[in-house]
Amino acid sequence: MQPSRLAQLCHNPRVRPTSTLPPRASLIENARLVTLAPQHGEHGPRRGERLRDLSIIERGWLVSMDGRIAALGAGEVDAKWNEVVGARRINAHGNVVMPAFIDCHTHACWAGERYDETAMRLAGREYLDILACGGGIISTVRAVRASSTDALAHTLTTHLARMRAKGTGAVEVKSGYGLSEDAELRMLDAITRVAAMDADWMPPIVPTFLGAHAIPSDNEAWPSACIAMLPRVVARFGKLQCDAFCERSAWSPQQCAELFTAARALGMPCSVHVDQFNALGFLSQALALGVRSVAHLEASTAGELAHAAASHAVGIFLPGSGMHLDLRFADARRFIAQGGAPAIATNCNPGSSPFFSMPLIIALATRFLQFTHSESICAATWNAAAALGLETQCGALAQGYRSDCIILPTQDERALAYEYGSAEPETVILGGRVITGSNGLRESLV
Repeated sequence: MQPSRLAQLCHNPRVRPTSTLPPRASLIENARLVTLAPQHGEHGPRRGERLRDLSIIERGWLVSMDGRIAALGAGEVDAKWNEVVGARRINAHGNVVMPAFIDCHTHACWAGERYDETAMRLAGREYLDILACGGGIISTVRAVRASSTDALAHTLTTHLARMRAKGTGAVEVKSGYGLSEDAELRMLDAITRVAAMDADWMPPIVPTFLGAHAIPSDNEAWPSACIAMLPRVVARFGKLQCDAFCERSAWSPQQCAELFTAARALGMPCSVHVDQFNALGFLSQALALGVRSVAHLEASTAGELAHAAASHAVGIFLPGSGMHLDLRFADARRFIAQGGAPAIATNCNPGSSPFFSMPLIIALATRFLQFTHSESICAATWNAAAALGLETQCGALAQGYRSDCIILPTQDERALAYEYGSAEPETVILGGRVITGSNGLRESLV
């Protein structure tokens, strides 16, 4: 098989570009490139000093071709690329260009709203009390069960558009608001349908099965039924990630262990919501069961947090929940200091974290989780990609990676942490195409 023209250009300096090259080539120049470029053969999440290395090119350029990064470098663009890109150029004027964010933990597929619960919380009601009396997750379950696949897909598409406008590329989306076999499958149908839209160039959407989100009052046998439906989930959608919410008023440690044992037997990778409100002792057990990520950790004991830091699992920290619910935050600084691999995400959902903005989550992580500026950026890009198994294609600016990048309205990436969500990208480029930006920028690339 003959190598592609893109491969020839990237790897053979004697090959000169010609007018017969594929048309979708573009150039960003005069940029502060925050690349997070991988070291040779690097896979998996970063820890320690590597977590703080953003691999910055002070003044550089980046060429995209057919949705992938063809080349990048420092100083003036290599002459061989000038004919290729033609007029498709963006002058970043020294502003930061960095990878699009990876939102590795979201519940972005839902129906209905929960505005009324705000008044209940302001009146002093606890989240678990609201859940116990039919609010919280259960109220969204009712709305999802009444929705069609088309309606769920439409709402998810709307939510994703809001997230992408804030600079998010690849995103994970969970089911979990159906809590019956029919409704859970309908949610997964909607998520996978949206994931297939423009899949040839848009960033990946990673579906997760979260049937173990709560136990509906109308079906206390749901845990057994949920576990029993795993083979049907795999047969219909493939080996999706399987998640569970281990908490009082939700799934018990024993039920979660049974779920993960069955899921792993089917080849499904597992993740877990754990220790959000109460430490039930499941964190270490989940690690022993081989989960690839553990999320929340607000109530984790020092011993179990140390166990998580020493494990292979990514710790996904969700400061939006603490900000919105009760101002309780996980001890992420201890986790990082003990060698843990952290990621951060919006936890976008209608009840406990109604956030769409990763720039805001970065700001919250530095203030309330004691991340450094560079740690928060790595946790929102490379490590978030690693939590989903995507770090070989997303989360960095490097040759061969997806051309998912953002241009910030600043020449200093620390503005993401310094400002409260206002350092949002002025231009978002996904799959080499400008999604948001001025008319001039859009016309220069399309």
